[in-house]
Amino acid sequence: MTTLSGQTLFITGASRGIGRAIAYRAARDGANIVIAAKSEHEHPKLPGTISSVAREIEQAGGKALPIKTDIRDEAQVSAAVDQAVARFGGIDILVNNASAIYLAGTLDTPMKRFDLMFDVNVRGTYLCSQACLPHLLRSGRAKILNLAPPPNLDPKWFKEHVAYTIAKYGMSLCVLGMAREFADSGLSVSALWPRTVIATAAIKMLGDLVRPEQCRQPEIVADAAHLILSAADQRYNGQFLIDEDVLRESGVSDFSRYAVSPGTALAPDLFLD
Repeated sequence: MTTLSGQTLFITGASRGIGRAIAYRAARDGANIVIAAKSEHEHPKLPGTISSVAREIEQAGGKALPIKTDIRDEAQVSAAVDQAVARFGGIDILVNNASAIYLAGTLDTPMKRFDLMFDVNVRGTYLCSQACLPHLLRSGRAKILNLAPPPNLDPKWFKEHVAYTIAKYGMSLCVLGMAREFADSGLSVSALWPRTVIATAAIKMLGDLVRPEQCRQPEIVADAAHLILSAADQRYNGQFLIDEDVLRESGVSDFSRYAVSPGTALAPDLFLD
């Protein structure tokens, strides 16, 4: 089985949640991990910093480079990419994980929140991809993975939170376009989305709609991401993948170990019929 040993991953938003879990799983292979996130100091309500994740990566057998990075800032992203290349000699994988969420209707979404979602989700994904691409195209085994849903134009996914939906779909459309644009270069661009809601800080945005015990742990997404990123070919290029489906195809049939509360009914994630 192909592993991520010796490969360099540039992961946005890797200081907690799904990004942290993907980083930790890759570190177990002996990968080099660039932790590009804003969390330099501990937040009272949001545990995890770039330094704490760096320690976990090193303990797991990987090499870590924590870089405080606001992916809305072009200069910071460019500097982070330069530091990554200087330290590890290149970039093989980009994981666009960082995302902003605000679930509200049109009249209840302040433009400040609208701008944040578009700056992080759409512009940030595009910017990080653009900055990493010159190095990815020299890798020979490069991949971009966006944590984004399959585009679903059913109006029900727009009705309650049109701003978040179109901002999140912007990440999906980056996959659609870049997968085709760079297909002949050997680069594989794909998207990954969870079948159920994942127990991260973002579930607080769902209010009383989802309880933590109705969620799965971030490790299910990390294990699926590992299979995608360690594939030796472009089999996933242009695909919108679901974590559970990827794992089933690899032979996993028991998902109870990923549940926060095994036996409790799980809440399906947004954008999936």
